[in-house]
Amino acid sequence: MMARIGRIFIRIVLGMLILLIVICLVFDRLVQFRMDDKDLTDWFHSRQIEPHLAYYEAKGRKVRYIRVGDDTAATVLFIHGAPSSLSYWKSYLSDSVLLSRATLYAVDRPGYGYSGLADPLPDLAAQAGIIKLILDSLNKAHRPIIVVGVSYGSPIAARLTMDYPELVDGLILMAPPLGPGREEYFWFTQPVESPMVQWVVPRMLRTANREKVHHREELTKMLPLWGRIHVPVIYMQGQDDHLVDTSNESFARQHLTNVPSLDIRMIPGRGHLIAFDEKDRVERAILDMIDTCERRR
Repeated sequence: MMARIGRIFIRIVLGMLILLIVICLVFDRLVQFRMDDKDLTDWFHSRQIEPHLAYYEAKGRKVRYIRVGDDTAATVLFIHGAPSSLSYWKSYLSDSVLLSRATLYAVDRPGYGYSGLADPLPDLAAQAGIIKLILDSLNKAHRPIIVVGVSYGSPIAARLTMDYPELVDGLILMAPPLGPGREEYFWFTQPVESPMVQWVVPRMLRTANREKVHHREELTKMLPLWGRIHVPVIYMQGQDDHLVDTSNESFARQHLTNVPSLDIRMIPGRGHLIAFDEKDRVERAILDMIDTCERRR
């Protein structure tokens, strides 16, 4: 009797394991947080907007980015978080008010979208070095140049400003994990790195997980570099953000000591996804930053 129960139990466990693997593989195929070139182009065409989608090679990697809008008096570059892709920003890239003020860019960060899905690059300085080509060699970016980062994209936006100060005129950080250890670290993060587990993990999550493993180390490398930022900064975060600790606001105040202005905008009743939940506020922040930078020129 006990042997029969044991066999049934083993079958149930194996069945659940097989089901989990199938779910993960299906999830990987169906949910990648990205749109291919055709679908993305069709999406913009349906709104009577002509996007420019392009690829470039940098440090042995193929990287995709998008440009929307004609040459105007300002440039805005959006950097997404994890997991995500440049598609995250499509409602901003199609916004008529923003397009009336700036040329808008977004990039698939290395390891996401169509920039080598599941081939992560946790080195923030290396990511910044790859992304900066959009501004200084691939396009004639008009000034002022505003860099907008959300979540994991925020420290990359900051690193870009630290390492290439001649390229950036204004910085917007949304729900930003800036201080080492000031973000949620999940119990499964380290186990997912095991080869025994990783092969069934959806590709976009493999990249996000690898970045998470190295994030504290990468943020620690940036600690002595915050004084390099000499441009206006807007910091935005939901007061109920449970993914990135709101103590990052005090970190920003303590470390952004050489900026001409630091505008902290904490949003009551909102969590981590303020780019979705508070688009009007984010748009207002971008326009405010354009105005601030234009006055400084």
